[in-house]
Amino acid sequence: MTRKKTITYIVITLVVLALAWWFFIHKKEEPVKLETEKAEIGYISESVTATGKIQPVDTVQVGTQVSGTIARIYTDFNATVKKGQLLAELDKLLLQAAVDQIKANLTQSESNLTYQAGNFNRQKQLFETGSISRADYEIAQNTFNAAKANVNSVKAQLRSAQRNLSFTEIYSPIDGVVLNKNVNIGQTVAASFSTPTLFTLAKDITKMQVQANVDEADIGNIREGLRASFTVDAFLEDEFSGTVREIRLRPSVSSNVVTYTTLIDAQNDDKKLKPGMTANIAIYTKEVDSALLIPARAIKFHPDSSLSKQYTLVPDTSMSRKGKKGMGAGAGRPGGKTRGKSSGSDGDRASVWVLQGEKLVQKKIRTGLNDNTKIEVLEGLSATDIVVTGSTAPAGKKTQQGQASSPFMPQRRGR
Repeated sequence: MTRKKTITYIVITLVVLALAWWFFIHKKEEPVKLETEKAEIGYISESVTATGKIQPVDTVQVGTQVSGTIARIYTDFNATVKKGQLLAELDKLLLQAAVDQIKANLTQSESNLTYQAGNFNRQKQLFETGSISRADYEIAQNTFNAAKANVNSVKAQLRSAQRNLSFTEIYSPIDGVVLNKNVNIGQTVAASFSTPTLFTLAKDITKMQVQANVDEADIGNIREGLRASFTVDAFLEDEFSGTVREIRLRPSVSSNVVTYTTLIDAQNDDKKLKPGMTANIAIYTKEVDSALLIPARAIKFHPDSSLSKQYTLVPDTSMSRKGKKGMGAGAGRPGGKTRGKSSGSDGDRASVWVLQGEKLVQKKIRTGLNDNTKIEVLEGLSATDIVVTGSTAPAGKKTQQGQASSPFMPQRRGR
């Protein structure tokens, strides 16, 4: 009896331990969860990014053609001016004295001309009567002509002096806004070799342009008329729009980096944009509305052995056959991507896995634009398809998508 009781106790203990292990320690194997997203209709674009400066479309530098001292200034920074408005005056004393002197010379020349005209008429009458020789007559005629030429010369000098005197008054050549004022009252300006700049005027600050520096690797995709958007640090929440107006052919080289200046027109009706602001620009080279979109991760997913226990895997056999004929590396394996004959028109070739109930079906697709977040699908899917983007393994396990890989380790080739 004692032996039977011992065996009974042992059996009961083992049963209790087994039940405790089953209910309290043992955990059921959790199924692998799929990450899926439904294909959607939306907008996608490809863009080129660049940085640049904001500046007015038209600027005029107002200078002086004569040297002198600034006597008066009638405007200041940010002032709105009209065409023909007086901006500043130079000291007129010396130039006015030159005009007065030339006027006196003109009076003297005109008086001499009157005398020589009378003398010539007398000599002409005497010559006609034979009272004087031809030589005396020609001397009188030459003196008279010289007096007339001298009067014309002095008149020209007077016009030049009066013109220089008028240059002491600086007028605005356009309607605009004063961006810069480079002089103050009492300052001397010299116009001997080059015209000094007194004021810089912007014609219309409601129309600005962005001078973008586009890298040589991206300039081939830029053309006139493309849509652009940009932001400035002063208004990070606002996005401004513009249009590419011009691509200048003269390159700029800095630290062996070649860039091309691209001008983008932008409206500034609210006058938020100010000259000199730094702009972060995106130029849209391709845009598609109402495109069928899937996540970019979908073309990188391929199922592993853990999913075959829960789902029926239906690979695309046509892709395997084409892969053997040389579609390129990755054509025969799930998720592999192969470039078509031409990118853009024919698109790129890729494959995705679609969830259909308890089945994972591999589908071959043709892709278009790719912004690294979404991919445009040109053919091979419909808007009702649910594509698989990844899988989540049970706790303590890793799926093939969840494994960390070192960039320094060689990659295994697919079959």
